[in-house]
Amino acid sequence: MNRSAADRPGVLLMIGILLASLTEAIAGTALVLGRSDIIGDTAATPDEFAWLDIGYTGFKLIGFMTASWLLARFAPRNVIVAATLAMGLACAIAACSTRLDLLIALRILQGFAGGTLLVAGQVLIFRSYRRQLQPALQALFAIGAVVASATLTPALQGWLVDSQSWTWIFLSVVPLALVASGLLLITATPTPAPASRRPLDGLGLLLSATALLCFTYVLSQGERWDWFEAPRIVWLTLVGSAALLGFLGQQLLSNGKGVLDFSLFRSSDFSFAFIVSFVAGAALFGSAYLIPAFAVSVLGFTFTEAGLLLLPSGVLFVVALLIAAWLMQSRGVAPFATVPFGILMIMIAMWLLSGSTRESGSADMMSAILLRGLGLGFLFLSITLIAFTHLNSRNLAAGIGLFNTGRQLGGLIGVAGLQTLIEHGHAANAVILGSSVTPGSPALIERLTNTGSWLMGKGMEPAAAARVATNLLGRTVSEQSLVIAFDSAFMAVTLLFAVAAPLLVAIKIGFAKHA
Repeated sequence: MNRSAADRPGVLLMIGILLASLTEAIAGTALVLGRSDIIGDTAATPDEFAWLDIGYTGFKLIGFMTASWLLARFAPRNVIVAATLAMGLACAIAACSTRLDLLIALRILQGFAGGTLLVAGQVLIFRSYRRQLQPALQALFAIGAVVASATLTPALQGWLVDSQSWTWIFLSVVPLALVASGLLLITATPTPAPASRRPLDGLGLLLSATALLCFTYVLSQGERWDWFEAPRIVWLTLVGSAALLGFLGQQLLSNGKGVLDFSLFRSSDFSFAFIVSFVAGAALFGSAYLIPAFAVSVLGFTFTEAGLLLLPSGVLFVVALLIAAWLMQSRGVAPFATVPFGILMIMIAMWLLSGSTRESGSADMMSAILLRGLGLGFLFLSITLIAFTHLNSRNLAAGIGLFNTGRQLGGLIGVAGLQTLIEHGHAANAVILGSSVTPGSPALIERLTNTGSWLMGKGMEPAAAARVATNLLGRTVSEQSLVIAFDSAFMAVTLLFAVAAPLLVAIKIGFAKHA
């Protein structure tokens, strides 16, 4: 790539890539708040509906892994345009159909297209612009690829679900896909250097796809089936583990011609960032799941209110990205320098949220939510630049795909762990709190008497008032148990970083000494 070609791409190319990444952000989170409405319109059972999530996430991971092969055969711009148009077409059809089998097929296409366009877009940024501009440009890309899915799209989708219908979530992707494709087609991009076209590693692709699909199902549905109490979870775990081991062994024997490029791990920076991506994914997706879930299930927020709750966090996320980019680009600050600040801010934010109660409101949670946004911004840009800055053009696409795979798997593990912690904690807390409600105790009699008197004052018959008072007490115990379970989950994210941070520092020191 000559320098003049690298200088020509301007604002329109970057806007096109950002809009393309937004199509994935909207489609990828479409089922989070529209779940109940889609289940009602499709008449699907929860098990049937789960395949919409599994198909999207599993094939998004497959898209991450196969993108490097596509980019070795086709120009990055052609790949991202094709993937963006495929995303727009799949979303347009999905908005017009309630057939579950068709929606599952469309979600599979959306997932593969989303994973492919994210890798192609980031590769195009690295190849089209000078290295000195990468901190700012990668910060802008993170706004569309990371910030939007974690904070911006929940607010949009909550409003659409409450005021319109879930079909508008998919329809909103169509104009973005068309505009993004148009901008990408009319802008100048560097002519890619001729690359050796490796044959498609069919066996490696089959083994990796099997492992990714099995682990996606286990992590997304394991809690629902009480994990290894269900034979299907046991078998899928065994099949996925066998496929993964077989894939790694087959790749080692492929002499560098397989799906996985082991030369990536010769870079200590990439190896470190790849490990961090799992922890960062758990923090990003885990906190993005916890906060709206707590707001809806405990505080009684509407979908719109729950979506808007994360919006200020998104603003601070963007601010932190831009500050970090300025420090690295203009002041020469090393990318690793902002990682401790990001980890510390996320830890403090989750610790503050662990003190939430049934009486908490948006104002009570806002300081922690804002601090979370700052922490994520300082963390994500740093690990992105650490991972990719020193990769060469030959293995850049493979590195981006593998890094995104680690982040997505880390997110799946984090959400699955938090869901299990909340479910088991809710049940255990209800037993503990219920055991303290001793029949005949003065406190219990006083509580039921006062509640019954209040209900009778509202015109209720004494017998009915007594029954309702008892039911209200049981409901209060259940709600308080759920609050404690969520508080424990918030604290678990804090403890994750408390354990992970020293390990990551030790790993970084180890890599530095080895180098």
